[in-house]
Amino acid sequence: MAQTEPIPAAPAELTGTLAKVRESGTVSIGYRESSVPFSYLSARNEPIGYSIELCKAVVDAMSEAVHKSLTTKWVPVTAESRIDAVVNGQVDLECGSTTSNLERQKRVSFSPTMFVSGTKLLVKKGSPIQSFTDLAGKNVAVTSGTTNEKTMRDLSARFKLGLNLLVSRDHAESFALVKTGKADAFATDDVLLYGLIAQDRGTAAGPSDYHVVGDFLSYDPYGVMYRKNDPQMAAIVNSTFQYLAQDGEIERQYKRWFLRKLPSGTSINLPMSPQLETIIQTMAVKSE
Repeated sequence: MAQTEPIPAAPAELTGTLAKVRESGTVSIGYRESSVPFSYLSARNEPIGYSIELCKAVVDAMSEAVHKSLTTKWVPVTAESRIDAVVNGQVDLECGSTTSNLERQKRVSFSPTMFVSGTKLLVKKGSPIQSFTDLAGKNVAVTSGTTNEKTMRDLSARFKLGLNLLVSRDHAESFALVKTGKADAFATDDVLLYGLIAQDRGTAAGPSDYHVVGDFLSYDPYGVMYRKNDPQMAAIVNSTFQYLAQDGEIERQYKRWFLRKLPSGTSINLPMSPQLETIIQTMAVKSE
């Protein structure tokens, strides 16, 4: 990880999250257990991934701002618990695969966009399901507390599909419902589906038994969450992301986690979208 740009001297009085971490000497980071390749557990049970690496840079910048070396405390969160964990102070940063939208921005703040995804469907190969219109009356797995769960409920009502939504605690459990035949499809962000397929294959030779189908059913820009109404923390997060964009570190981390082999031995092999390229280029431009 590249060193972040020197942070201006901290204000005389620290407030919010910076005051909290200066006092405790610890930054609590919320991570996900199966959001491959953003935030998940390695074979050694350590949080790894694209979001984790970007968050480490934010922690470095926080350390410089409070003039104190900060220790990281890793706290597992789920899709359902993550927002409350930030709001109630259980975690200072949530480094996962969280969509930044207007509803969530009423409760928490988000970093600049670090990835753009959208809801798609994972099915077994040979399945007749090719799009959401083929799901009428079917069992569809979703993960509790995700934007995808709301998307599928809205689609079911709007198109009178009569979906039977099977709600799981995390993405691994949702995927398992398709594997065991209990669900006909799993609806979540496409990149997470590709990650789960890559992780499931591991080092096994040959193609996967699963694939991702259909058009995008939602627009999901990802960001790192932190507490609202915390201007000092917002300045640290935004300046860190701007520097990482200027330095090329976001692009390097993208290549590491999306184009090269993951620790499991397989690659997601997902080139950066033109949308995300534009977002990063814009992020790198210093505001006057």
